[in-house]
Amino acid sequence: MVTQSQNGYIALITVLIVGAVATAIGTTVLLLGADSQKSILISQQSKQARFLAIACAQEALQVVHDTTSYTGTGNLALGQGTCTYTVTSTGASTRTVTATGTVGNVIRKVQASVTINSSNITVSSWQEIS
Repeated sequence: MVTQSQNGYIALITVLIVGAVATAIGTTVLLLGADSQKSILISQQSKQARFLAIACAQEALQVVHDTTSYTGTGNLALGQGTCTYTVTSTGASTRTVTATGTVGNVIRKVQASVTINSSNITVSSWQEIS
């Protein structure tokens, strides 16, 4: 036979167990949401860094177009990040352009090899590098 005081203990223990389970589920959902938000942020920063690297590479190509003997470095600050580029000579009429875009802690790089002649620049390769 269950007495009234035992019923109270059973109800209290049941409420504590249900509360603990609900707290565990709530905490799990919050942590998963936070991880998801962090992943989305990193993904967005990665895309922005890539676009910055491309913008810097294009800026470097414009500098090479304007001054065909150019070798050196430069940088840009756009939006939430920055980018730098380096133009190196790999021969009389060839250059390598390496550009790096940085947003937050995310870094993306692109590299292009170009050939210069009297009237235009030909890009022989364009790739993302690590």
